[in-house]
Amino acid sequence: MPFLKTPKRTEPLAKIWNEKAQKCGLRHTVYSVNGDQYTGVWLDNKKHGTGTQVWKRAGLLYDGDWRRGERDGRGTLSRWHTDEKEYKKVYHGGWKNNKMDGFGTYFYTRSSYYEGGWKEGRRSGWGRMQYESGDVYQGQWLQDQENGQGMLCLANKNRYEGGWKDGKRDGHGKFFFLDRGQLYEGFWVDGVAKCGTVSDFGRDEAPQPGTYPIPELLKCVPCRTSMKSLTTVVPTAGTSQISVDTAST
Repeated sequence: MPFLKTPKRTEPLAKIWNEKAQKCGLRHTVYSVNGDQYTGVWLDNKKHGTGTQVWKRAGLLYDGDWRRGERDGRGTLSRWHTDEKEYKKVYHGGWKNNKMDGFGTYFYTRSSYYEGGWKEGRRSGWGRMQYESGDVYQGQWLQDQENGQGMLCLANKNRYEGGWKDGKRDGHGKFFFLDRGQLYEGFWVDGVAKCGTVSDFGRDEAPQPGTYPIPELLKCVPCRTSMKSLTTVVPTAGTSQISVDTAST
């Protein structure tokens, strides 16, 4: 009948409010009670996609990829500097499960930085570390320490090439004393040289060479002739010769 109308189906207010509160897709800045804020893409109430997060108390800012509420992909982490009133880059590179992972660059100070591999927030794999003193290390890392094969170039141009373990020189290695024109090659244990040889290396170009050149090291092969079969012949007056058995003397 024309006067009969189908009643409208209304959803419970609780369900409607819940759907409106669900964050999904690109949203404007969402503020937290503690002052943190996030601007970017959401999925099922979690940061997912590209977005920018600001942690007010920590003074940190992250701009990059997110996955299920965690930093994952490529991104840049910056820290707020009160004196200069601006954010400065701390790390740029790969992320996984909210930790630095993959290839990335970390800036410790203006003149000290690391670029290379990361694993679960620690330097791992191949990497290059520029120290504030001017020293440079290039080589393998494991759990934030030099481990494996690597080269350390000091600020005075001297350098070490060889094995490393737990951040110390270990195993076979070479240390080039370019300021003195000398080379040490041998074995290291726990950062201390234990056994090796020293020879001249680039002595003519060295700024402070030693007073005397290092003699060349020669290998001596011992003679293993049986002493029992060795006989010395000594001529004497009035006789033709006398045989002396050295084994009995």
